[in-house]
Amino acid sequence: MSKRANDQDIEMDVDSIPNNPKTEEQVKSRKVSFGGVKPISNEEVEMGEFEDIWEDEIESEEYIEEDDDDEDDLENYDEEKIKKDIEMDEEQENIEEKIYLPGDELAEGEVLEPDTSVYQMLHTLNVNWPCLSFDILKDELGDKRGKFPHTLTLFTGTQASEVHKNEVTLMKLSQLHKTSTDDDENDESDDENDVDEDPILETRSMKHRGGVNRVRVTQTRDNILGATWSDEGTVYIWNLKDQMKSLETPGYKATTKNPIHKIQNHTFEGFALDWQESNRLLSGDCEKYIYLSTIRDNGSINTENSAFTGHKSSVEDLQWSPEESFVFASCSSDKSIRIWDIRQKQRTNALCVPNAHKSDVNVISWNKNTRYLLASGDDDGLFSIWDLRSWKPKSNSTIPVATMEWHKNPITSIEWHPTDESVLAVSGADDQLTIWDLSVELDSEEQKVQTNAFVGPNGEQRAVPPQLLFIHQGQNDIKELHWHPQIPGTIVSTALSGFNIIKTISV
Repeated sequence: MSKRANDQDIEMDVDSIPNNPKTEEQVKSRKVSFGGVKPISNEEVEMGEFEDIWEDEIESEEYIEEDDDDEDDLENYDEEKIKKDIEMDEEQENIEEKIYLPGDELAEGEVLEPDTSVYQMLHTLNVNWPCLSFDILKDELGDKRGKFPHTLTLFTGTQASEVHKNEVTLMKLSQLHKTSTDDDENDESDDENDVDEDPILETRSMKHRGGVNRVRVTQTRDNILGATWSDEGTVYIWNLKDQMKSLETPGYKATTKNPIHKIQNHTFEGFALDWQESNRLLSGDCEKYIYLSTIRDNGSINTENSAFTGHKSSVEDLQWSPEESFVFASCSSDKSIRIWDIRQKQRTNALCVPNAHKSDVNVISWNKNTRYLLASGDDDGLFSIWDLRSWKPKSNSTIPVATMEWHKNPITSIEWHPTDESVLAVSGADDQLTIWDLSVELDSEEQKVQTNAFVGPNGEQRAVPPQLLFIHQGQNDIKELHWHPQIPGTIVSTALSGFNIIKTISV
């Protein structure tokens, strides 16, 4: 699949999603929301649940009856009240909120706007040039952070229209406040953490030769190393410690401007890249080869001349095992997924599912909590879950334990939740970011309720997998996503239209 982003110059800024975003045209018939999949029951649509738009006016009026026997005045008042109630009913019908599902057609004059009630945090970051890839740096602000505002740091690289304009950038985003909702506006709490203020963006950039296909970061106490895949066929390694210090220390000026090492064993560009802790780096190219680089104790970097061979075409993604330090997985546009052991001198795969998918396998993710589970996503928009315990050498009968169908275009990124073994996030070229909980199972009655809950504009029932927790939209051509390892439930995603930072009410 094509991973390129179209050239587009976008102004760099960072903002919160407004509570009531301005639309291209005033929506007259109904409000169409996106951002969460949530069933609507009959109780939720009873008139008593709607806001009375004349309530304040009626309650504030005073009717002084000078004559208790004046029934005409009372009758006129009742008629006026009934008339207003009817008008209110008609108005509520016009603005009734509808659950929007991808694929629903919008009526003329309708546009989508975010439903901020289903987000704890929703921010957007526009950049000068599209970024195909990024990674999240761990910081010293603590794990399992729940208190707003949040701070996070990203490492990314550009796909500019001209070679000399490309760069790699460290981005520090701070003052990421909780996104306010209508309920928050009615809450008189003075909690400063709930204030929806503009975030702060600080950056440190370095020139990069060629467009950046993918980036990955590894951290130790002494070093922060970033690896970048250039579309000119070279993998660069950067020491980011100096640049990071300049972000965190006022007045400190970084002097590091160039990569500390170049991996030039590849004869073609690639996208696959992954660190194993701090001393091993895998890089896979579009010509089917995988190379292993090792950082020695003295800091020098050695790339083995002998490549790992077995794939028939482009290596799309690589993942080190979270349990076995010598084992890694790869996927390819040859439709296969392979498991390798770097201790094998032959440099051939130990296990292989040759036709894991019916189309290109674009991405894989190894579950860090249940370490025998591997997720993979393909060009047809399907993603599968594999139990590696069932894989056997030279077996052609291996099948996934689950295959989920929802996305309508190629899967572009997939990643397991860092602490919840059954939750994962998926993005596709259909401009959707979805969150799934594979542990969800419905009985027959619950399945019936869910089936009846989602009805399309034409009255047709829409099939929504019960494991699908959340649908995030609003980005154009999503390329990659990552869970933040220290801020539970927070996801960062990059797309042609820029970055989103979200934290939903679902996870």
